[in-house]
Amino acid sequence: MSTEPITQDPADAGNTAAASTPSDSTAHSDIPEASSTAETALHQLESELSDSTGDASAPDETDSAASPQETESTALDGRRPAGSRRSDLEHEGEVAADFLEQLLDIADLDGDLEVNVEGDRAAVAIVDSEEGPAPKKLVGRDADVLEALQELTRLAVQAETGDRSRLMLDIAGHRAGRRAELVDLARATVASVKESGERAELEPMSAFERKVVHDEVLAGGLVSESEGTEPNRYVVILPND
Repeated sequence: MSTEPITQDPADAGNTAAASTPSDSTAHSDIPEASSTAETALHQLESELSDSTGDASAPDETDSAASPQETESTALDGRRPAGSRRSDLEHEGEVAADFLEQLLDIADLDGDLEVNVEGDRAAVAIVDSEEGPAPKKLVGRDADVLEALQELTRLAVQAETGDRSRLMLDIAGHRAGRRAELVDLARATVASVKESGERAELEPMSAFERKVVHDEVLAGGLVSESEGTEPNRYVVILPND
């Protein structure tokens, strides 16, 4: 397994709609049998990390609160110097990649690691390697395992850096594929709302999915907001007045 930095266009970081309620992703008990080894490793590592870090719930996709380290290094205009912030995010990605590489070794799973900075967060992806394809079993049904592993990886980063992490984890291109689907859905729904003049409610989505839709709706010239409670929180797209 190897860790290879890649270059991508930074993703939009801000949520342009009403702030979404934080969603605490937890490991799902119904993990496919094929991933039992990975599940055991997850539980062992989660227990060890929880003992050393305490409450490590990371901010939701819309949470813009600064960490203690950010506050101490804030520039006069209230923003952290761009170079310093990017360096911190790159370090987050490296720590996360080291942790995930350890996990893959414990679970005897294939996969290479790619590290990037997208917008205001670190992004790490487990991709196909020369030894074999990325382990889709770590995505799980409805991405439950992926969400749990992302939270566990954030815990590992916090244990190393002392700061909460908002890194994004992708496995086998799941998030990238889902993002493309959501962009198409948002564009089609925006067109429908503009034509009908009536609001449209979408299916329940995760915080990550709602943010993708919010960003695309804004780009389409409309406003959206989140309604409902987890795990059934959904996006509503509103017509212009």
